[in-house]
Order: sequence, then structure tokens, then C-alpha cells
Amino acid sequence: MFRELTRKNKKLSMEECLHILKTEKRGVLSVHGDNDYPYGMPMNHWYNEEDDKIYFHCGNIGHRLDALKMDNKVSFCIYDEGYRNPGEWALNIKSVIVFGKIEIVDDLDRIIDITTKLSHKFTQDDEYIKTEIEQHAHRTLLLVLTPEYICGKIVQES
Repeated sequence: MFRELTRKNKKLSMEECLHILKTEKRGVLSVHGDNDYPYGMPMNHWYNEEDDKIYFHCGNIGHRLDALKMDNKVSFCIYDEGYRNPGEWALNIKSVIVFGKIEIVDDLDRIIDITTKLSHKFTQDDEYIKTEIEQHAHRTLLLVLTPEYICGKIVQES
């Protein structure tokens, strides 16, 4: 159903893919948007090792949400900061693409739990997180991506 990488020597192991999902803070979530155009937007995320799902938070209106209600199939692309080998200009980047389906969750307790965990990727300031959640959780939805296929590779920008 999903294509295999053409250049198999560039393929990342599943452990490397999961490491990138856990440690990188942002990626691009792409949905089937208006007029059959893809619609990609930067999103921060939290990967839950316990259920192997990726969580996002979003507002309760907008293009992304309208698209997901019409078609819940998405792709999510994450990549690391990369590195340069000594004496080379080209950047080596590890990237991961996740294909799957999104479920929209509006349960306030679950939203608070997951957005707290997601927020800890950015700050350990619990008071700030608590204040933000108290002010915004009531108008926040949770997006839960269940991966159907995960693929990663390393590429050199040359």
C-alpha cells in the first residue's frame, strides 16, 4: 500500500525514526485541503511511546479542521537539524514521514493531560503551562494521529 524507499541504503531504522519523533519539536502536518490541494502547516507534536500515537493540539475552527472532517488521512514530516561532515558544505538531514489517520478529540481532561505533556517539550515552567492551559483548553481540540506507515531516511543536500 505504501511505497518503499528507492534508495534503501539511505533508510533509517525504526529506532532512529522513533527517536526523531520523540526528540524533534516540530514537523509539517499535511491534509487534503480545499479544491483538492494539499494543505501543510507547521505543528508541534508529542509522540506517546505507550500507545505509539502522535498528538497535536489545535483550535476548534479553521482550514485544517475542516479538511480533517472531510478526509482524516494525513502525512506528517519531521526532520532533524542535520550535520555537516568536516570540510563539506552539504547538510546531512534525517527525516521521517508518518502516514496515518487522525481522530479529533474534544474531551477536556484528555486535552489537558496531553497538552501538558506536549508543553514539557518546550519548557519546564509548570506555572506557565498551567496558566496557558487554564486560559485556552476550553477552546482547544486534540488531534491523535495513528500511524499506518513510518519511513525515515538520511539525505545529503548536494
